[in-house]
Amino acid sequence: MMKYGVLGLSVIVIACIVVIYFFSEMFVTIETGEKGIIFYKFGGGLDKKEVLGQGLHTLAPWNTCFVYDTRIQESGEEMEVLASNGLSILLDLSYRYSPIPEEIGYLHEEIGEDFHRRIVIPEIRSSTRKVIGKYLPEELYSTKREVIQEEIFHQTDAAIKKKHIKLDALLIRSIKLPETIKVAIESKLKQEQESMEYEFKISKEKKEAERKRIEAQGIKDFQNIVSEGISDKLLRWKGIEATQELAKSQNSKVVIVGNGKDGLPVILGRD
Repeated sequence: MMKYGVLGLSVIVIACIVVIYFFSEMFVTIETGEKGIIFYKFGGGLDKKEVLGQGLHTLAPWNTCFVYDTRIQESGEEMEVLASNGLSILLDLSYRYSPIPEEIGYLHEEIGEDFHRRIVIPEIRSSTRKVIGKYLPEELYSTKREVIQEEIFHQTDAAIKKKHIKLDALLIRSIKLPETIKVAIESKLKQEQESMEYEFKISKEKKEAERKRIEAQGIKDFQNIVSEGISDKLLRWKGIEATQELAKSQNSKVVIVGNGKDGLPVILGRD
């Protein structure tokens, strides 16, 4: 009787464990920033089209739910590449990426959860080598840095989108060149800067000289116009008008008519 009691208790305990296990497998929680897909073991395999959003979901205990973090993730890559002249350059890249949420079913089927190592890193390296190979070290070091950065970004993004991943941003954090090349490039850039400053000063002086020439020409033209409009008769008339105004004043004076220069009256008097 004791044996049957112990056996029955064991069966109950095992049954409880099995129920708890299957019960726990029937629920899955998708956290914020995550997406899920279900593999139906007895019903057609992986459902690539239906993507589970955040929250609590139920599923049969024999099915499996795969959860992907779809938030933007950041990583970096340090690599050695060759410029167009064959010079070795050490680049330090920083980039942000994420799986395309509505395509994680296809991502899981074609690549799997290790998509960063298998797809993103190789494509970053491949695009970087292709782009850098078209430019000289001094272009990468100075004038074309942003252009090169954009080219690497667009090439990588186009490649990984075919694999259901997107690139959010890419940045060249640092560039390391051999010291002799670095010094030569910096010296060249300094000379170019000094040349630009010199040309700017010359241009400025030319503009100032042109401004002064225009100003002098304007003054000359004004004087020519004024001198052409002034005649002896006009000056005599203006003199007569001025004499009339002075004669109207209350101060004592003597007006001598006909003895002044050019026939104008002479006014003698004091305040």
